[in-house]
Amino acid sequence: MDKMTLAAAVAGAVAMAGQMAPASAADASKGKEKCYGVAVAGENGCASADGSHGCAGMATIDYSGQEWVVVEGGTCEKMGGKFEPFQGIGKPPEKAPAAKSAKK
Repeated sequence: MDKMTLAAAVAGAVAMAGQMAPASAADASKGKEKCYGVAVAGENGCASADGSHGCAGMATIDYSGQEWVVVEGGTCEKMGGKFEPFQGIGKPPEKAPAAKSAKK
C-alpha cells in the first residue's frame, strides 16, 4: 500500500468516526437513552462496559449488566434497566398483562 492510499484510508476512517459521534448525541436529543441490563444476547448496542467485546450484537448473556441498548426516553428503569453498567444480571422486562377476551 503506497502512502497516498494509506492516507486516503485513514482520512476515510476519521471522517466516518466523526459522523458516528453526533448520532449518539442525536439519539439523546430525540428522547433516547442508553439502558444497561435489558439487552438480550446478540442484540446489544455496542461495546460492553467491561471490555469483553467491542461490537454490537456480540452479547452472549441475556440481561447482562455490562451490556446496553438504546431505548425510548423514560422507559429504561420501567424495563428493569439502569443508566450505568452494573455487575450481575438484570431482570427480564415485565410483560404487560394479556388482554382478556370478551365472552359472548
